[in-house]
Amino acid sequence: MAREDLQSMSGPDKAALLMLAVGEDNAARLFGMMEDDEIRELSQAMANLGTVTSELIEQMLVEFADRISTTGSVTGNYSSTERLLAKVLDKDKVDGIMEEIRGPAGRTMWDKLANVNEMVLANYLKNEYPQTVAVVLSKIKPEHAAKVLGVLPEPFAMEVVMRMLRMEAVQKEVLDDVERTLRNEFMSNLAKTNRRDSHELMADIFNYLDRTLESRFLTALEERNRDSAERIKALMFTFEDLGNLDPGGVQTLLSASDKSKLAIALKGCSESLRDFFFSNMSERAAKMMREDLQSMGPIRLKDVDEAQMYMVTTAKDLADKGEIVISESKGEDELVY
Repeated sequence: MAREDLQSMSGPDKAALLMLAVGEDNAARLFGMMEDDEIRELSQAMANLGTVTSELIEQMLVEFADRISTTGSVTGNYSSTERLLAKVLDKDKVDGIMEEIRGPAGRTMWDKLANVNEMVLANYLKNEYPQTVAVVLSKIKPEHAAKVLGVLPEPFAMEVVMRMLRMEAVQKEVLDDVERTLRNEFMSNLAKTNRRDSHELMADIFNYLDRTLESRFLTALEERNRDSAERIKALMFTFEDLGNLDPGGVQTLLSASDKSKLAIALKGCSESLRDFFFSNMSERAAKMMREDLQSMGPIRLKDVDEAQMYMVTTAKDLADKGEIVISESKGEDELVY
């Protein structure tokens, strides 16, 4: 039966009609800018559209043109922009552009640095030469430079101050080299840490499920999509992953943690992970913690899960403050202080 009433058509039906009306080549270009779920929904609507009169097509096109001219707006996002760039540029250039725009806001490198948390910036700069740090701090706003200096290790910070006092006009070549290093190393890595896909999001959600529910979801997901289940498991950050902290990192975590919750978390972990934590405590603190564990009676699995999740959340909070960095890759450098 032919459709004759535009008002009774749903949004997906109107979109499907528009796709059929613009022709195959134009429709293909539009599909190329859509997400998979949008393509599925629109394809379903197109398949079920049936016969549409020429008068209804004309009404729909007029309505479409009227709405566009009235609102004067379109919606874009990272994904659609990346797909569009991929049609005209090679992959390396597209990756570079997308990492640039995913990073902190600002027209120039120095504008962008102004929007980077001082702890994150200091954590990067403390591994650079004092002269390089002096150049960077001389280019950003004084109040931001003061915050960065305040969280740098004191002897290193004083060396930077002395370099800044003795520093003359910086040659353009030197400035360009520092800016290039910041863009290629610091900003690039910062942009990558801000990039999240659906698997990363689900891994984050699964991290907050209790162990029983997490196992049920992962088992069910493995039956439907084993690849996705494996990717999520690889991205999940668990209590056992805290064993990848270096000595400085685990000591930072221990000093920020509630000792009673730490004891419950250690009660339910492996002997090797327990020894790892003990080895990063003072001899007296480790002795007291061992005594606490020995005197502790049976602990409910739910309480252990909650305590271990508390430790994981504390580690993530420290990472957000720039005191530890959670690496993207699994392995020995999962957490780097």
